[in-house]
Amino acid sequence: MSPRKRSVPALACTASALALAVTAIAASPSASAAPAEAKTAKAGKTVTSGWNDWSCKPSAAHPNPVVLLHGTWANQLDTWFLTAPSLVKEGYCVYSLDYGKLPYMPTLNGQGPIVKSAGEVSDFVDKVLKSTGTKKVDIVGHSQGGGPLPRYYMEFMNGASKVDKLIGLAPDNHGATASGLAVLGRKVPGVSKVLDLTVPGVQDQMIGSEFLKKLNSKPDTVPGVKYTVISTKYDEIATPYKSQQLSGPNVRNVVVQDLCKLDVSEHIALGLIDRIAFNEVKNALDPAHATPTTCKSAIS
Repeated sequence: MSPRKRSVPALACTASALALAVTAIAASPSASAAPAEAKTAKAGKTVTSGWNDWSCKPSAAHPNPVVLLHGTWANQLDTWFLTAPSLVKEGYCVYSLDYGKLPYMPTLNGQGPIVKSAGEVSDFVDKVLKSTGTKKVDIVGHSQGGGPLPRYYMEFMNGASKVDKLIGLAPDNHGATASGLAVLGRKVPGVSKVLDLTVPGVQDQMIGSEFLKKLNSKPDTVPGVKYTVISTKYDEIATPYKSQQLSGPNVRNVVVQDLCKLDVSEHIALGLIDRIAFNEVKNALDPAHATPTTCKSAIS
């Protein structure tokens, strides 16, 4: 079943006005709950992904553990089922978590208040650092998990000293308009209040929210952290897509169509299955061994 089809049941459970605004921020498909080690069934046997291995010790080649942060309306298994095993195969120690859980929407995570989710990320990063014996992590995130969430953690929760690189896939750094639907949703009486009470993490990401006003009152970047923003021109959620880009030192803003004009990935696909974007993730994690990203990267 396609990611879009799997999202439909979740969206159907909201009232029409609420759905209009919530859909504007939805970042990923839903799935059944997965254990922390993200196990999947294959040919009647249990096969572990290889990530969230708490015995892993980073190598000299890849000294920083990688923390993966999913987006809104998502979970760690749905988002990272391709990326995480690929990074493990490359020799990284890889970790992910499900953050921002709401009890009445199981497996559709990332909807709790972003400030609270940032606290969860802070605790998780500390756990990873303690387990691996390292001083810094690299964060790779999709949508909320690649933009406002880790940026808040670094700016307001002393996370900057614990992060070496932040790599955002379609991050809604300056708020999402969802091709104008978020702006329209705000004009529907009561929508903002309903969102704030039921899915505050969604409300936080709507352009003009109090959360974003606070976050973006600060510079886009913090000293010492290297930033990569990977975007697609066909993003229909974190729009306009150029609003994803960051300004400041140590920033690289990448648009996948500048690397391959044939890439038609939109918001969800960019984070889940786009191999061109993934090659840029690898390059950002290990710039000393970067390889050219072209259309051929889609099949490599």
